[in-house]
Amino acid sequence: MIASVFEVRRERRWAALCMGALACLTVQAASAAECPGHPDAIGTSRTIVVDPRAYPIIGTMQYGKTLPLEDHEVVLTFDDGPLPKYSNQILDILAAHCAKATFFLVGSQANASPEGVRKVRDAGHTVATHSQNHPAGMDRLPFDRSKQEIEQGIASVTAALGDGTAPAPFLRIPGLRRTDEIEKFAASKGLQLWSADFPADDWRDVSAARVYELALKRLEAKGKGILLLHDIQPRTVTALPKILSELKARGYRIVHVMPATPERPATPTEPQQWQLRPPSEMVAGSRWPKVSKFAVAGPAVLPVPALSDLDWHTADLGARVSRRGRGVSLPPATPWPRQTSLPPVGTLAALPIPAASVFNIPESTRVAMLALSARRTTSIAQVRSTEVSSAGLAGKSRRHDRATTAQAPVPAEQAAQAPEGASGAAPKPAAQAKRNARSVRVAGLKKR
Repeated sequence: MIASVFEVRRERRWAALCMGALACLTVQAASAAECPGHPDAIGTSRTIVVDPRAYPIIGTMQYGKTLPLEDHEVVLTFDDGPLPKYSNQILDILAAHCAKATFFLVGSQANASPEGVRKVRDAGHTVATHSQNHPAGMDRLPFDRSKQEIEQGIASVTAALGDGTAPAPFLRIPGLRRTDEIEKFAASKGLQLWSADFPADDWRDVSAARVYELALKRLEAKGKGILLLHDIQPRTVTALPKILSELKARGYRIVHVMPATPERPATPTEPQQWQLRPPSEMVAGSRWPKVSKFAVAGPAVLPVPALSDLDWHTADLGARVSRRGRGVSLPPATPWPRQTSLPPVGTLAALPIPAASVFNIPESTRVAMLALSARRTTSIAQVRSTEVSSAGLAGKSRRHDRATTAQAPVPAEQAAQAPEGASGAAPKPAAQAKRNARSVRVAGLKKR
């Protein structure tokens, strides 16, 4: 009975693997056909089917795993739609290149434009979700609010599809602001949390040429991966045709990703394929190998070396060196190292203890030093006193001069009424004022 059960399980496993391989071959055969009317289109090289529960988080911008892509394979993803003005142009560009992508739609945008959601589905692209309102800091929201954003976003996109089908169980957090709680919640709901492998910064205020440059530059640096774009930006509409054409010119291939279902089993893969750079003999590992724990044999403590172990003066040293010296004669005695004999510790001469008189200063020297210090202090005080007296006299003289200069001259009427002198002539007003000023100055000097 047990053997039959194992045989049934083995047969089912082989059947699933065969169905997955057959599905991949069918998709590759279909994608190998030329894009009708567009001979220069890049097309879609293959489709891979993934099980979200097997690998719940992907994208090397934040995690250690990514999609199981081969070298020069690219997965196109677009966020924040649908916005008919630009999303419809993105769909037309992808259709012209027969390229399939994954669209992470916002719930509020889906409510505003449900026909945009259906256009994405009808064009054969994968419809995924990107929260309900695209909060800028989802990692700072309360966990209940984050859960509500995720669940409402799925419900809005499901309603916009209109046929009762749900979107793919792929979720991308707005701004990639993940938390441990969000990751655990998404895994419990069977959602695969998508980060990215490289962005093109098309959400920033940059030119379309810069978007094209960053997309190709970062892709070349990694060789493969998930490209993050936005279908609501005009710069993305301008840059996308050039990006797709250049991808084809450089030998890159577009890969479409779909979720596994009971009717569509996951593509068989190996765990190392989910790493961006699988370890191999030619590629160094990203971490240092762990140091093995060796069993050390012998004693744990080494003996202290003896002085005899350092003695190089052996009897046959000169003979052995002369045989290897190619005819160069050596001195009879080695100049170094030389053995020196140190006297025993007990035979060393003891130094006398310094007496207290060594540190005493003679009384005569101390008196002379004090007298010199007193004379220097007296001289400094006298100089300062002289400077202060001179400054005071100069200040008084300047104040007196200002007062004399400010005195008003005698009016002409008073000068005319004054009595005449002995000569019979009245003195001039200017001369009289000058004599008065001189007499006042002399009187002031006498008072001093």
